[in-house]
Amino acid sequence: MSRIAISGLKQMKKRGEKIVMLTAYDYPSARIIDEAGIPVILVGDSLGMVVLGYDSTLPVTMEDMLHHVKAVVRGSTHAHVVADMPFMSYQVSAEEALRNAGRFLQEAGAQSVKLEGGMAIADTVRRLVQTGIRVMGHLGLTPQSINQFGGYKVQGKTPAAAVKLLNDAIALEDAGAYAVVLETIPAALAKLVTERVSIPTIGIGAGPDCDGQVQVFHDLLGLYPNFLPKHAKPYAKLAATITEAVRNYDNEVKSGRFPDSEHSFQVDESIFSELMSPSGV
Repeated sequence: MSRIAISGLKQMKKRGEKIVMLTAYDYPSARIIDEAGIPVILVGDSLGMVVLGYDSTLPVTMEDMLHHVKAVVRGSTHAHVVADMPFMSYQVSAEEALRNAGRFLQEAGAQSVKLEGGMAIADTVRRLVQTGIRVMGHLGLTPQSINQFGGYKVQGKTPAAAVKLLNDAIALEDAGAYAVVLETIPAALAKLVTERVSIPTIGIGAGPDCDGQVQVFHDLLGLYPNFLPKHAKPYAKLAATITEAVRNYDNEVKSGRFPDSEHSFQVDESIFSELMSPSGV
């Protein structure tokens, strides 16, 4: 089975068919998502927070990302895998961005990369696309700029900010980006951007009118019940289920109920008769 192509995603927008994207950070989650038929998997630098325990995405390195992208690619066969380019992997120069983006395709097996920013990185996006590297954009609340924003706040709330975001989306399209993530912006603005650009928009906290939606795998499954962003909807409560399973295992080991004969390997005890005699071997 071949992977979902960029052309397929563009056709989905034309047909009005919603594009579903989920994050994955390892082999087993990628297998589950791929087998469920999700067309796009994003290996987000959000792994810094949900997998590695950092308080932001900024500490995530190229080596971190390559490690996880490789695992996700191994765990999937059908989904289009997008690799998130981490902080400072593309901001220094177009040449460095090209080198790092190339590593995601050549070493890790991703099909495209994602960059945060608009007009400021349009030339870099154009350079990557001209080299044959597909690029997904990312506008609105861009986590790598969290210190500049002063926190995780809704973006594009003023007329000036809205105009800038729209122009950024158009600049990314003109530079050759095949899609753009719109994160934490007013739903009305996301609808406007979706109507003004021909490339698919993928929303996260951007309302229902984007061409598609992306969510963090761990939020979807309720793995962090004490923290849930406003835009996230848990479709399961696995943290409680997993905690109960771990406690049951703990109790059964301590009480001697596990392992039992069903979970042990048996042979004819006569084989060990000499070992079991008082004199030993």
